[in-house]
Amino acid sequence: MRRPHIGRGLAARRARLVVVACLVALLAGMFVAPVSAGDPLADAYAKQKAIQAKIEAQKAQIAHLRVLQAGLQTNIAATAAKLDGVNANLADVRKSVATTTTLVNQSRDRLQALTRQVKDWDVQVAGLQADIEQQTRLLTIRKALLATRLRAAYVTSRTSVLETVLSAQSFTDIISDVSSYLDISAQDQALATQIDRERQLLQISQQSAEQARSTADELRLETRAEKLAVVANLATLKASRDKLKKLEAETSRQLGIQQGNFRRANLTSSQLKAAMNREIAAENALKDKIAQIIASQQLGGNIPSQYNGSLAWPLSGVITQEFGCTGVEAEPPLGNCAHYHNGIDIATGMGAPIRAAGDGVVVFAGYNPYDPYPKAVIVIIAHSTALQTWYAHLEPGPPVHAGQKVAQGQVIGYEGMTGRTTGPHLHWMVELGQSFRNPRLFL
Repeated sequence: MRRPHIGRGLAARRARLVVVACLVALLAGMFVAPVSAGDPLADAYAKQKAIQAKIEAQKAQIAHLRVLQAGLQTNIAATAAKLDGVNANLADVRKSVATTTTLVNQSRDRLQALTRQVKDWDVQVAGLQADIEQQTRLLTIRKALLATRLRAAYVTSRTSVLETVLSAQSFTDIISDVSSYLDISAQDQALATQIDRERQLLQISQQSAEQARSTADELRLETRAEKLAVVANLATLKASRDKLKKLEAETSRQLGIQQGNFRRANLTSSQLKAAMNREIAAENALKDKIAQIIASQQLGGNIPSQYNGSLAWPLSGVITQEFGCTGVEAEPPLGNCAHYHNGIDIATGMGAPIRAAGDGVVVFAGYNPYDPYPKAVIVIIAHSTALQTWYAHLEPGPPVHAGQKVAQGQVIGYEGMTGRTTGPHLHWMVELGQSFRNPRLFL
């Protein structure tokens, strides 16, 4: 009978235990103490935290961009509505187009910034991918080194490492078994610990790369959407500018006709002032007469005390003068205004039908009896005891008469140029409580 070789068996056992110790270190490496500042693992955690913060900031920026884009779309729609609406306010449209231009330019700037940010994220993803490849190569080398050392330690062993681990009763038993041999496997333990740390480092880098890549892709989609929006907005802005130019050209043409006629009248300053004073006096005298008529009609219940509803444009055309301060010399002064216009002038062409701005009762129709020559044809509709609308410079012979009830939209006259006027247009006024107000406030 052959006696076992005691020394050889002991050496093999010790070699197995050393390798088991390495495995214990390898497993235990997942629970290593927090790393010190400045080491690769700490740097990876810090980088991951910074990327997550950057991602959150990027998401907030994207959300803000969407809000800005929605606001721009609202502004563009409002500008288009003003341009397409009846009797656009030229000053208001110019302001709206200017605001739209500014917003579209800001949108273009945002697009350029987004494009730069996408490139920045792509660079960061490429850097992280390079780190991953380098870490993967290093981890592969270290694993191969550890495997070589384990194979060398077990070259004489009959039992595999896996069999040794699986045959143990518990993880605690393995630690207890090899505790007296740990000193001889310090290099392997250090290598195993390093492998585990590099595995964690690789995992963190992969997570950071995936987050950065996902953010870059989302930002790329956002950039693409922003680019499409910018292209569409630029086209809409061009269309709005073209419409504004046409409106400005037509307004300028109409004003040119009126100003030319005014200059040809060749009135001196004193003559113009006297004409303005006579016109104001005639207007006030007619206001007083209308007030008496309304008071009389109210007693008979023909005119309501209140008007329910809004007014509508009586005529669609070019606004040659808005309500309020104006640069037209033919208008009289009022308050701080050197020239003041108490209504809105709408020009479209001789004979255009003029419609009632609201339901009411005609309280005056015909030549203003208080006007000096040339007298203006005026129709006045009472919508309530406090609210009336005036339609001046109509053609002679309006198709309505005093006391007649009219409905909103009903034809009450035709565009003309009776009275002191420099061209065919409708002078539309809204009187509330004995004072003329901006008609746009009642539409």
